[in-house]
Amino acid sequence: MRLGVLDVGSNTVHFLVVDAHPGAAPLPAYSHKIELRLAELLDGEGAIREDGVRQLIDMVVSSMRVAEDKGVEEVLPFATSAVREAANGEAVLRRVQEETGVELRVLSGGDEARLTFLAARRWYGWSSGRLLLLDIGGGSLEIACGLDEEPDTAVSLPLGAGRLTAGWLPGDPPGPERVRELRKHVRAEIARTVAEVSRLGPPDHVVGTSKTFKQLARITGAARESEGPLVPRRLPRGALEDWVPRLAAMTTEQRVLLPGVSAGRARQLLAGALVAEAAMDLYRVDELDICPWALREGVILRRLDRMST
Repeated sequence: MRLGVLDVGSNTVHFLVVDAHPGAAPLPAYSHKIELRLAELLDGEGAIREDGVRQLIDMVVSSMRVAEDKGVEEVLPFATSAVREAANGEAVLRRVQEETGVELRVLSGGDEARLTFLAARRWYGWSSGRLLLLDIGGGSLEIACGLDEEPDTAVSLPLGAGRLTAGWLPGDPPGPERVRELRKHVRAEIARTVAEVSRLGPPDHVVGTSKTFKQLARITGAARESEGPLVPRRLPRGALEDWVPRLAAMTTEQRVLLPGVSAGRARQLLAGALVAEAAMDLYRVDELDICPWALREGVILRRLDRMST
């Protein structure tokens, strides 16, 4: 069947059309997206501003038009941490439904972690053994670990690259003291989860998903995206540690010139690098693989699993 996945994320609102059936990998057929960056469009009370809500509604309307044009049979609409944690999140959901007819399902942080873990498990298979997943989004960091398709632990922390940039890193580039404060905050938050994950035993395979990890891997020497999803890509912790001070000294315009870094995410790259470095250090990860599949694929796979039962 042809499915449409409407992913209202903290950075990007993405409508992905896929051809899918149980037992096969979903095949992307069409992509429609904007970098809305809802995690940064907040007022002083933590509510999504009117301009952000209006742009979100317009994007939902245009996505439903695409769905009709492309022959989509079913749309799977969901929202993540930007809407989930916004002070006016419930009001935003009501407006979207009233003005578009689309009811966005808000995923919990645990759901995000579990669905992304499912996608990574299906991509790498059982040979990965105990799998540790790290996923840096715009609003949150998801951590999941386990031996099966359902992780033994799934944690979500408010450490997304967009959220941290907006709240902790003013200036371009930000001052060294602000960078140190953010580094300390990130490490304290992640450290609280280490015991819960470590009790499961050392992972056999560590993977990272999300645009942040992909861009960090690219600037440290990984293959470009145009070479396709089957090319192995890795992020070594040593190379990342070398890049963090360099990113901290760069302006946004200078980061845009780096290989694989988009203009819309260049400002967030330092915060994402600090989170990635802290997670790899505290979990004692020397190198991780970049997984091409993430939350959207997890949502699709869960839907296909329900079809086959």
